[in-house]
Order: sequence, then structure tokens, then C-alpha cells
Amino acid sequence: MKLLKIAGVIMTVGVSFASNAQAVKATDAKTIQKDPFEYVVEQFGDVKVLRYQIPGWEDLTLKEQKLVYYLTQAGYSGRDIAYDQHYKYNLKIRKALENIYVNYKGDKASADWKNFEIYLKRVWFANGIHHHYSNDKMKPLFSKNYLTSLLKATKTSLSPAIVDILFNDVDAKKVNLDTSKGLVEGSAINFYEKGITAKEVEDFYASKISPDPKRPYSYGLNSKLVRNAKGQLEEKVWKSGGMYGSAIDKIVYWLEKAKGVAENQKQADALGLLISYYKTGDLKTWDEYNIAWLQATEGNIDYINSFIEVYNDPLGNKGSYESIVQIKDFNLSKKMEVVSKNAQWFEDNSTIMTAHKKKNVVGVSYKTVIVAGESGDSSPATPIGVNLPNADWIRAEHGSKSVSLANIIDSYNKAGGKGRLQEFANDAEEIALAEKYAELGDKMHTALHEVIGHASGQLNPGVATPEKTLKNYASTLEEGRADLVGLYFVYNPKLQELGLVDDWKKLGMESYDSYIRNGLMGQLVRLEPGADIEEAHMRNRQYISAWAFEKGKADNVIEKITRDGKTYFNITNYEKLHDLFGQLLREIQRIKSEGDYEAGKALVENYGVKVDQKLHAEVLERNKKFNAAPYSGFVNPILVPKLDAKGEIISIEVKQPKTFAEQMLYYSKNYNFLPLEN
Repeated sequence: MKLLKIAGVIMTVGVSFASNAQAVKATDAKTIQKDPFEYVVEQFGDVKVLRYQIPGWEDLTLKEQKLVYYLTQAGYSGRDIAYDQHYKYNLKIRKALENIYVNYKGDKASADWKNFEIYLKRVWFANGIHHHYSNDKMKPLFSKNYLTSLLKATKTSLSPAIVDILFNDVDAKKVNLDTSKGLVEGSAINFYEKGITAKEVEDFYASKISPDPKRPYSYGLNSKLVRNAKGQLEEKVWKSGGMYGSAIDKIVYWLEKAKGVAENQKQADALGLLISYYKTGDLKTWDEYNIAWLQATEGNIDYINSFIEVYNDPLGNKGSYESIVQIKDFNLSKKMEVVSKNAQWFEDNSTIMTAHKKKNVVGVSYKTVIVAGESGDSSPATPIGVNLPNADWIRAEHGSKSVSLANIIDSYNKAGGKGRLQEFANDAEEIALAEKYAELGDKMHTALHEVIGHASGQLNPGVATPEKTLKNYASTLEEGRADLVGLYFVYNPKLQELGLVDDWKKLGMESYDSYIRNGLMGQLVRLEPGADIEEAHMRNRQYISAWAFEKGKADNVIEKITRDGKTYFNITNYEKLHDLFGQLLREIQRIKSEGDYEAGKALVENYGVKVDQKLHAEVLERNKKFNAAPYSGFVNPILVPKLDAKGEIISIEVKQPKTFAEQMLYYSKNYNFLPLEN
């Protein structure tokens, strides 16, 4: 799955999600339909927590509702895996902080206690002590002495060495992409045992040979690499009976119940293969499951569940645990399926080299869906678009599934305002275009990014997969490639010809305005002063925007304007910018197809990492006026089954959590299946 985080497109759509709404008493599903829905739960630190609805829940059959319920339970059962993957001490830290939160009887009006509450909520939001987006370790705004007093007052155990880590610079970066510090050695992520070097990892996996080189296994996807008693490297596989086995057994329990209420045989077969994969850890079974899952397209319910995205591994091998349960949105899906049905036209008319084009784009499906539950690395911070599977050979031979998370996007839009748009847009025309076309433009770019972008192009014969050739730059180059496909085609009359938009040019102009505005200014609100850009999506947005700005200087394609001490970017020639996006798309596809590491590195490092510090300071100052957190995420609706005298489910009700803390404590209590050390 290639994630397009909403945190990365807040400024793209020209919306700042500001709201002063307060959390209200939870209401049941029937009340939600009658009364105004309160989207905002609370705001703390740099985060805002929202709610989302499940429209159409009552239209599902009881069997379909059961399937959704079982799949969400499977997802939540693996929640703690994500914590442990992110950092080896996260579960110990979370347990200690939660015990203090629940049992402390002292002064809760003090600034120290308020800061303790904020820190715990930030840990919940990030699934650990490292920031969910920047990967930096989050430092508490209270002292070590204060934490020690809380531990003592509540009789909570946490070793002094771990307490020290919360306040010092040890393991400061969850995912380090600075090669000078060692990609593995400088990362706190719990995928590799301490002392193992990046070179050792690369050599270990280079020695793994797939039976069919044209269909390589995803070696390393579901394991931690450790050193055994003899000093040799070996894998601790994430499976039943292996690492994370106690949580995986619970996942399997709920997946087996889901299989029992599957909508059709293909869906049941796919679930059966996923269960087998969890039981054995066999990567051949993983490929077989992905193919079966791709072919199960007829039902109203779908899901993502397993070790999938590799963004948290600096070497791009290890998959983070995540789960998303989805219900088909019939109205929007029918319209947006037009994009997938025309995938071959987009491929044929792309700017990439002929040798890099797929002659037969197969199996691209696209749906807009309603999210019913998320867990692991997809929650609380969530994607808005998903495209799977990640294996290039499966995509080439069998296609891919793409979805847009409609109710998630809807909640973002309805929870927001538009103050930042007026602040950072260059003129009234730009603002007017955003107000009319931003929402549709964002949906179109997301669809093109996920359906066409990630499904397009092919590797040259004999070229290894990107995680091997492009290494630590693979993720951001792939996201940039998909973004450029979206940018190139969102400014194209084909969209109007297909009946998707009423004015392709104005919609495309707005999409270009918002992308450049975000890539060069808007997203900087998420960075601390002096910081480099580390996150893959942020890097790709900056290098695309900065490259286009530089390459278009001779023709003044994008002009930098200073007015009243404020900086603005104004596009003077959309046609030439469209051409520049096409040129860069061609080059990045060449880099991927040929495995050109040095060219990929040069593009990212020269344009996507360093920040104009003067402009950054200006953006931060201008942003101070907005009482809005730069990041948003969600609590999940609660699915409450009603049982008859025999213990059988007879109905399932949708409720909303009252507070963020309520849901997080409930999850920790009821889905606590792992030991504190794994």
C-alpha cells in the first residue's frame, strides 16, 4: 500500500482544518443521523483527533455487519505489534504511563500534570515515543524528577535506564535516512537487533535467491533480524508460534470467524491464505494470498491486514503491521471506476519512455470506500488513499487494488476552515479556484496517484526491485513518481471527456496552485526550525516543487513574489509547468526502471531534503495566527454486538467514543496480547 497521508495534503487542498468544537457526549448511530455530528474530539500538542461516521451501516445485511466486526477485531488484535515494531521499549513505556494516568491521585491542575497528559496522548497517537511523521523522539515537557515522583506515587515500575531514554538523545530517530549516521545503526526502529549494520543486512538479503527471479519473494518482510549465539544473523519470523505469536493467534481467531461469513468463495479463499500465511510465515503463501485477494473484487466488504508498508524500515525490507476494514461506497465508486477502466489510455499517453510502459495494464480496480475500523500503522494517523499489493511483479501480472477512503476525507473537510488558504495563496483568483475546485481536484489527484501512478511503468529486464536498487530513496521516489502521474493527467482534457470534471483546465490550475503552494511552503509548518525533511511524502512534494521551480526559471514558469514582507508563489504558465511535470515523471520512471541509485539520490538530496531556513521561519511566523494542529488523526467508531440467549450476534450497533483517552485505554486493556519484551 502506498500511503498518501492527509497530513501531507492539508495545504494541497487549500484547507486548514481548524475548529474550536469541543468533544461531546457519545451518541448512538440513530442520533448521529438527526443531530449535528461532532467531528472534533480534542487537540493537543501538534495533533487534532477527529471522529468519522460509517454512512450506510444500517443498509448492510447482518452477515455483512458480522464480517466487518470480525475483521475489525482481527485488526485491533495486532495493535501492540505496531508499538513494539516502532521501538523495543514502547510497550513498557506505554504501560507505565497508562498506569500513572489511571491511578495518580495527586494534583491534576498543575502544568506538569497537563504536560504529562499531553505526552501520553502523543505517545498513543504515534504508537510510541517517536513522532508519527517526523520520526524524531518526542521529549516530555516535564522533568525526569517529576516522572520519577509519579512512578513512586502510583507504585509503577519502569527501569531507570528507560526513564533516562525519555529525556536524553539515545535512539533519537525512529527511522534515520542520513547515511553518514548509518541507516540501520542510526534508527531506533525495532526491525534489527542493536549492533547489526546496514552492510550486514544488505549482504544477508542479497544472499537470498528466489526460486523464480522474475517473481522474487519479499524477503525480510515479516521478520526481525537478530544475531544468534554463534554471532550469525538469523530471522525471528512474525508468525503463530514465532515472534508476536500470541497476538497473531488472536488475529487468526478473528480471521477464521470472518472467513465463516465471507460474502463469496473468492473472498473466503483469500482469507484462508492470509490465515495460512500468519500460521507459517511463508513468503510464497504471502504472494499467493495477494493474488487471491486481488481477484476477490465482488463483495461489498474488503480489508487490509498484515505486515505491509516498508516506510518504517530505512532499508525498505520490513513491513509494518496495519489494518483497514472497508465498506464499498456504491455511488462514488461507480463514477471513479472510470479512471481504472481507462488505465491503458493513461499508460499509453504518459511521458515515460516506451520501453518503460506496460503494454497491457491488467487488473487495476478502483473503489471509494467507507472505513469501518483501522489499527496498527494506519491508526490514529491514517492514509486517504491505498494501492496494493506492493510487489512489482504481482502488479505487472495480476494488477492492483486502489481505494479512496471517502468518509475519512469527508471528516477532514467537514472539520476544517480555510484560514491558511487566504494567508498563503497569492491572489483572489487562486483563492476562488481553490474554493470551487479544491475538493474535487484533491479527489482526482488521489485517484490518479493511486490507480494510475502506482500501477504504471515497469522495470527493465534483469533489474532488481527498488528496495535493492534505490535503497533508502525507494519510497520517496515511488511516491514522487505516483504524484507526478497525478499531476500530469489532472491537467488534461481527458478528464472532462470521461465526464469526471466540468472544467478540466480550471481544476488542473487549482491542483497545480495548491501543490506548489504546499510543496514549497505549506508543509513546512510540520517541521521544527532547522530540521531537514525526512518523511517520504514530504520529501517528494518538495523535490517535485523545487525542481519545477528551478527548471522553469528561464521562462519564469513559477515566480517567487515578496509582498508586504510575505512570500508567495505564482504560476505564470500552466502549460509549461505541465510539461515540466512530464519531464520529471519520465526521469523518475527511468531511475526506477534502470535502478539508477546515484541519479535518484541526487534528485532527492539536491531538492527534497534541505529547507530554506529563512522561508521556513517566515512560514512558521505566519502560521502562528491559526489555532490548528498541523496533523490530524482519528478515533474509531465502536461496533457493539448484541447477543441472544445462545450467545449469537443478532445486531451490531455503531457508537462513538467520548474521548481519545477512553478509546486508547480500552484498546490497551482489551487487545493486550503481547509480552512487554518480544
